Amino acid sequence: MPLTKRKHSPEKEELIENGDNQTEGRSNIKGDEFNIAVLLFLYTLQGIPLGLAGAVPMLLQNRGITYTQQAEFSFVNWPFSVKLLWAPIVDALFWPQFGRRKTWLVPVQYLIGIVMIIMSYSVTDWLGDDDIPPSMTILTMSFLFLNFLAATQDIAVDGWALTMLKRCNVGHASTCNTVGQTAGFFLGYVMFLALESPYFCNKYLYFEPQAEGLVTLASFLLFWGWVFIVTTTLIAVFKHEANDAPNTKENDVKGFSDVVTAYKQLYTIIKLPAVRTLALVLFTAKLGFCASDAVSGLKLVEAGVPREDLALLAVPLVPVQIIMPVLLAKHTTGREPLSLWLRAFPLRLLVGPLAAALVAITPTLLNDAPPSYSYLFILMILYIFHQTCLYCMFVAVMAFFAKVSDPAVGGTYMTFLNTMSNLGTNWPNTLALWAIDHLTFKRCSYSGLSDNTCSSEAEESECKSFDGTCEVRIDGYYIETVLCLVIGFVWLMWGKPTINRLQRLPASAWQISRYNR
Repeated sequence: MPLTKRKHSPEKEELIENGDNQTEGRSNIKGDEFNIAVLLFLYTLQGIPLGLAGAVPMLLQNRGITYTQQAEFSFVNWPFSVKLLWAPIVDALFWPQFGRRKTWLVPVQYLIGIVMIIMSYSVTDWLGDDDIPPSMTILTMSFLFLNFLAATQDIAVDGWALTMLKRCNVGHASTCNTVGQTAGFFLGYVMFLALESPYFCNKYLYFEPQAEGLVTLASFLLFWGWVFIVTTTLIAVFKHEANDAPNTKENDVKGFSDVVTAYKQLYTIIKLPAVRTLALVLFTAKLGFCASDAVSGLKLVEAGVPREDLALLAVPLVPVQIIMPVLLAKHTTGREPLSLWLRAFPLRLLVGPLAAALVAITPTLLNDAPPSYSYLFILMILYIFHQTCLYCMFVAVMAFFAKVSDPAVGGTYMTFLNTMSNLGTNWPNTLALWAIDHLTFKRCSYSGLSDNTCSSEAEESECKSFDGTCEVRIDGYYIETVLCLVIGFVWLMWGKPTINRLQRLPASAWQISRYNR
């Protein structure tokens, strides 16, 4: 099922904290309109590679690739989850004469633009066609590098937001991040899949049927590559940054010291027994959801649902996604915010079998025709149910992070917990994609090869040499759905008492002061 993920860095948590505890006057954006527009645009640019990384698996799904290859490509989503590893370096090392944040922002955005332009000349060949399989290794490495650069840009923009806006307006930067990154993801995922689709363009945009959509991945990359180049040049020339470290030599010493201090803080946080237990919970909790989160959307495309229809499901839910955290806030402000998380957990587990049931009946319901409005309505109801459970858990866990984080190292503390939560999403999803092929049982349709199970490339080639096809007897997706359901409820037997115990711990159990004496 498609979803949008929020990523965080140390600077962003500090930014939110400063914005929430403003004591120097009420917000007044007069004089900061241009700065807010710049931040909004920078966060929008950041969302473009994220959206494209979500769109490419949809493009590849019906091009003969395996789910193991989809698992390989899923690693492109990891940089935003592990950027804590290099965030202290980006924050501490810079060229003061050019600007603390521009030192990283300008070259990184130039690199993103250049990489996009270079990719645009070859990406069509990498995607393959009916006769040539996609070049998965090149695609994965290219988008992995692109998302690494985007994650680094995110660190720089988060930090710049602290000084770009007036102090009374710093709280608006988190809004710029939410709106901008969501808009960028929408452009790179929803808008791209819609405009790339001949089905969508012929239905809504073209006067006469055409064989291709309005854009291709190559033209989309080329356009946004030049947008990055041009806008980065304008920012480098016209957007100045306050020089908060005029003494280069002293700053270099302080910069390296800050890097060492940040990593020491991380180590001190990890030593806390409560944090280690919470990290284990976050790292394993989403095993029960991985089949529905990572595989269901691809299976629906495989079953005949147009990928652009799946992408467009996100459009009507954007207002709901913005309002829902506000509505849920009253359930997460008490002493045990994870109680909402625990109530939503078993409901989210049910999304897996419901999605699997819909996948199973989809070929019959569609019958090689476009989805009817009644089918899309059913799909929308399932998606709303999934998103409601997801946001209940997201808001609850974020509230708990804010409650237990030691204020002495609030940014680093919150970001470490977010990193563990994001990794707890990524590794099960990658595992789920990889396992599908290994849990699927096939057999060659040629009667003379009754013992051929198409379990290797040699057996598949042998089957094709007799004009046979490898027919799926048992789809690994359904086996995986059952396994995830069982694992999820078994995990809950351990996770529920563990989480309740964590919620009852005193504040001192989460503080690092005992290790700093």
